[in-house]
Amino acid sequence: MVGKYPVITLCGSTRFKEAFFEAQKRLTLEGNIVISVGLFGHSGDDEVWTEGTKAMLDDMHKRKIDMADAIYVINVGGYIGESTRSEIEYASRHGKEIRYLEGN
Repeated sequence: MVGKYPVITLCGSTRFKEAFFEAQKRLTLEGNIVISVGLFGHSGDDEVWTEGTKAMLDDMHKRKIDMADAIYVINVGGYIGESTRSEIEYASRHGKEIRYLEGN
């Protein structure tokens, strides 16, 4: 919480770029500080796939989870990939609230 505003980190496959933008907008309007991904590797940001970059971004995203009160999982159609599953497990181990776009 920063001031009166909960901090939420978005997690999910970067193939769901539009869903990330929609969730960020909605959660912001609901009074949350929203932390998102910096690049969308599965939606055209090819820089993600250069040597060492994906590992750095994965580690950086864990730090974003550290900064948050909760994570919000963008699981369009129920899809949760390996990286997102890892982030959910990390958030759970660190006592973060876990919310989902769909179900769970």
